[in-house]
Amino acid sequence: MKYTNSFKQIANDFKRIYDELSKSESLSVKDFDAEKTVHIAVDMVNGFVKEGALASREVLSINDDVAGFAAECEKAGIRNYALCDSHHEKCTEFDTYPVHCVRDTAECELTDELKKAAEFKVFQKLSVNGWLEEEFQKDIIESGYDTFIITGDCTDMCVIQLALTLKSAMNRIDRPNRVIIPAELAATCSLPTRSPETGELAAFLIMQTNGIEIVKNIE
Repeated sequence: MKYTNSFKQIANDFKRIYDELSKSESLSVKDFDAEKTVHIAVDMVNGFVKEGALASREVLSINDDVAGFAAECEKAGIRNYALCDSHHEKCTEFDTYPVHCVRDTAECELTDELKKAAEFKVFQKLSVNGWLEEEFQKDIIESGYDTFIITGDCTDMCVIQLALTLKSAMNRIDRPNRVIIPAELAATCSLPTRSPETGELAAFLIMQTNGIEIVKNIE
């Protein structure tokens, strides 16, 4: 394989981003222009947090913190959006992933903690990539936002796909932008193919390479 002699460099890359995050300072919601900033919580629904085939302790571990962050955003005048998985029973995605978040079930609902913490504008998403939802795209573009704080799960699936396509979409229309991921408000579940830590650090590396800001936290 062409990567045989690269394992040391791969380890160094992972260590670098881990060290950067460990040593970095947290940002504050007060650092942002509330009128131009939106918080997007990805898949903080029961089906990834509390029940069902894809619920995990890793995502559960950030649930209260994401709820708390949403409350701080609301206090600061920053809008909270939520992208929530919602699939029909014969969804093609179930060829790849276990059946999850079937439409009109509790799995598709935001967790009670998020519902109680703040008001969210909710968009259902039918695939891993929430940007593909036309209503969401239209709202984001027409609202004039230029700063996007993305929280939720999974870092190396739904979060990274949203972040990369959102960044590309803003660049395409020549809108100066910031796409920001607070590492402590994102999570990745366990899978047979990789550990949560590997998936998350790999996603952070890819997103950072594409101009997305990876920060320790925003309080």
